[in-house]
Amino acid sequence: MVRAVEDAYLALAGGESDNPRKLSVAHPDGWSVAYAMLGRDGRRRVVAMKTSYKFDPSHDRSTKRYYTTITLYDDATGMPIAMMDCARVGAVRTPAASALLVRETVRPGARSVLLIGTGTQGRHALPHLLAANPQLDRLTVYGTHEEGLKAVHDQLAGFRPDLELRTVADPRAAAGEADVVLATAGPGTAVALESADLAPGSVAVLVGYGLAPSTLHDADRVIATSAEQMTLTGTDMAGPDGDLRGVDAELPQILARRAVGRRTAQDRVFVYNSGLVLTDIAVAHALAERAIEEGRGTEVRLWD
Repeated sequence: MVRAVEDAYLALAGGESDNPRKLSVAHPDGWSVAYAMLGRDGRRRVVAMKTSYKFDPSHDRSTKRYYTTITLYDDATGMPIAMMDCARVGAVRTPAASALLVRETVRPGARSVLLIGTGTQGRHALPHLLAANPQLDRLTVYGTHEEGLKAVHDQLAGFRPDLELRTVADPRAAAGEADVVLATAGPGTAVALESADLAPGSVAVLVGYGLAPSTLHDADRVIATSAEQMTLTGTDMAGPDGDLRGVDAELPQILARRAVGRRTAQDRVFVYNSGLVLTDIAVAHALAERAIEEGRGTEVRLWD
């Protein structure tokens, strides 16, 4: 999955693919938000449309509703390939992108990680992170849901049973000793680490919630999967003046070696992982090909 996501970014950097800005509509009181995304993967010759809708009136797991789909079309034959539930795809492509972001921004000699959050993204974060960064072996996690903590521990044990994952009670103290902070918590979290909580030379990756705006605005360097997407979905990280700090480099350009992720070992690097539909396409197409080969799913004749 990490390789598929990296290939998608490299194709975008090479001008082979298209990833237009996503469209969004939100309830004025913040009850719901919906997105529509279109993309073309030039290497796979696949065009796809993804939609997502989240209903979350009280920021509580018991009332949250989230639905997302992706439809793939073969751009070589003009035929539809598959319509899929995109939740599994998103659960994989986002931590795969985080793993690449860390690989390109982590300081030399880094070993320690703090994971904040134990939801879907938190559960998948560490296996993908370690697939791209095997040197990271001092692992800690903070969460408030016992079943989520157990799921994170179980997920890692299935991938790397040789590594110990330590649960911490104080995320701020743990952040001060971490080379990498992965903030994957949900909007209801009480954690909002400030820049002063982060260790010199650390990299902080924002996937969901868990970091305060100061971690962006005080950073020595800001990296994003897409600067344009960050301006759309990262508005909650605006500073006191309402402005959102600009991005120094984007991941596709870093992977293509046209930009650098880190300049010095002491830099505090802020990373914004907003996800691009091209990574959804790469993961969804890989899963669809395997599913079709194994005879899974339901074949439906929609067009003659």
